[in-house]
Amino acid sequence: MASETVVPINADVDVVVARQRGRELASELGFVPTDSTLIATAISELARNIVCYAKHGEILIKPVQSGDRVGIAVVARDKGPGIANISLAMQDGFTTSGGLGLGLPGVKRLVDEFHLVSNANSGTTVTIKKWKR
Repeated sequence: MASETVVPINADVDVVVARQRGRELASELGFVPTDSTLIATAISELARNIVCYAKHGEILIKPVQSGDRVGIAVVARDKGPGIANISLAMQDGFTTSGGLGLGLPGVKRLVDEFHLVSNANSGTTVTIKKWKR
């Protein structure tokens, strides 16, 4: 099985690299093209959040298996300011950056599993999984 990849996120160019790594792993694991695109979009959104809010962080992308199911796990980690109000941040349309507010709720809709931990001044970790259909 393919190995895990860690992409340091410090600038917009790193968002593109992380997205590409996710797409490559999805392809290696035999995901259909539409699901590969969903994975790449979720990674892009998480990486962009790191650049916008925390400035620096990392995206870990790895294959996962549960019984006969194969999937991709993505962990987005930063040591930024944290999310002040998680329930507000998870509402559609909420934005602090002036964007569309598709962010975290959009990511949650794109994947099968979504877990968020955030603490003031110690950062945010978002873990997502997408299972191959």
